[in-house]
Amino acid sequence: MQKLLVCLVIFLFITSCTNKKSTPFQVSNDIKKLIAGDSLKTWKLAKRYNGKTRMNMGDCFLHYRQSFYSNGTVTDNNAQHPSCGPSLSGTWSVITDSLGYTHIRITSVKLKELLHIDEDYKDFRIFYANKDSLHLSYTHKQFGKKRRISDYLVSEELSITDRKFHH
Repeated sequence: MQKLLVCLVIFLFITSCTNKKSTPFQVSNDIKKLIAGDSLKTWKLAKRYNGKTRMNMGDCFLHYRQSFYSNGTVTDNNAQHPSCGPSLSGTWSVITDSLGYTHIRITSVKLKELLHIDEDYKDFRIFYANKDSLHLSYTHKQFGKKRRISDYLVSEELSITDRKFHH
C-alpha cells in the first residue's frame, strides 16, 4: 500500500510539472472584417503588458493609432507626434502557424529598422478578437523567443478608463 501511495505522489508531481500548452483562439470566418471593418478600422492601445506586469502608458502610447484597411494595407500615426518616432506603413494578412495559432502578419521594409529585427515582417498572435477589441501578443527581440508583450487594442471610438496608467 505504501508503494502505491509513493507511486501516486510521484505521478501527481510529474503530471503537475508538465508544460501546459494554451489552446489556439478559434478565429471567426470574418476575422479580416473584424480587423479592418468594411474599408478601414482604427485601433488604439487600451493597455499593454510585459509578461504579467502592466506597462506605463505615456503620451506616445496614448496617441498611438493603428489603421487596418480592407485592401490589406496598414498604417500608424507615430509621425504625427514629434517625439514618438517614424510611422509604419505596410501590408497585413492573417496567417495560421504550424501549431494552429492565428496571427496578424504585418510586412514592411521599415520593420527591420523600427524593431531591430532581420525580417521584414512581424507576427502578432491573436488571443482574442471581436468587433471592438483585439488581444495580440508578440515576441520582442530583447526577450529572445519568449512571448512577452501583450497588447489590448480597442476600436478608436471607444472610451476606456484607466488608459493613462502609471505606477
